[in-house]
Amino acid sequence: MHDANDEMPLHPDTMAIIAGRPPHEPDQPMSVPVHLTSTYVAGGQVEYGRYGNPSWTAFEETLGALEGGHCVSFASGMAAIAAVFDLVEPGGTIVAPRHSYTGTVAALAEREEHGRAKALFVDITDTAAVAEACADAAMVWFETPTNPALEVADITAIVRAAHAHGAIVAVDNTFATPLLQRPLEHGADIVVHSATKYISGHSDVLMGAAVTASDELAAALVQRRSLYGAIPAPLEAFLALRGLRTLPVRLERAQATAQELVRRLDGHPALEEVRYPGFGAIVSIVVRGGADPADALVGRTRLWVHATSLGGVESTFERRRRWPLEQPTIPEGLVRLSVGLEHVDDLHRDLVGALDSLG
Repeated sequence: MHDANDEMPLHPDTMAIIAGRPPHEPDQPMSVPVHLTSTYVAGGQVEYGRYGNPSWTAFEETLGALEGGHCVSFASGMAAIAAVFDLVEPGGTIVAPRHSYTGTVAALAEREEHGRAKALFVDITDTAAVAEACADAAMVWFETPTNPALEVADITAIVRAAHAHGAIVAVDNTFATPLLQRPLEHGADIVVHSATKYISGHSDVLMGAAVTASDELAAALVQRRSLYGAIPAPLEAFLALRGLRTLPVRLERAQATAQELVRRLDGHPALEEVRYPGFGAIVSIVVRGGADPADALVGRTRLWVHATSLGGVESTFERRRRWPLEQPTIPEGLVRLSVGLEHVDDLHRDLVGALDSLG
């Protein structure tokens, strides 16, 4: 008997669990196993380990289902970013936010230095200025929220302006994840993730991904991955998919904790500002007095770990201007918090105790 419920779209929480699974047949494993092979028997579609692996495929099917497109996995988030930038013809202009992940800024600077692209940095919250910059753009790349300023872009308006001038739009969706926003639904051409962060969620994987609704762009990204060898290891793909299965519950808990921390931190005398875009689990605080008290803060906690990555089950934080490539418009005292899964009371007590000790 046909069940009408089979026709109904599934919630993302459900898709995160069921996508990328082997068929439900007797003695089939529940999960796609780790396929440790470099070579396949000839006559099929793969033949060599640089061209495909079932462990990648399972991950790609799941993240692709969540974002609404074709997913191509990469060895790291930077490998995915580089492959996307490679879609721009030599000398083309890439518009990007002035506040972006430092690896992205460095990659754009390197391309510009060697004449492979021209980088044009804008305030991504000024939609009119972004639209004006699109006039000569081959690609518009942006994060929303931005790292670490946590600025939010108008995806739909920027896509409309970019497409009016024939530019490709790529959005780094690492902070929001497909559970909080799906840029492809707003017309973006490509979505990029550092799967190292929320997707895997346990600080034990280096991996990236790009998702597109375009068959042509997907084929181009696969070609770049295959030619230049920016492939994920099968074990990393397996671990990233295992982490992705629990993303809905992890993100729900981390976001609720972040929102409560923002409420409790409001008005603390040691802080000039608490930045939070209203969603997600990343918060940026600006410590009064600049670099010295901010550096002191990250050395005085027991639960919050001083580390540069984010999106894991553990709460981490760092002063972003300690990195030479961080933008000078980021305050010296800005500390980016990645809120994990510890109890909110414990996290708050640990952080406020350190803030209070600054005097």
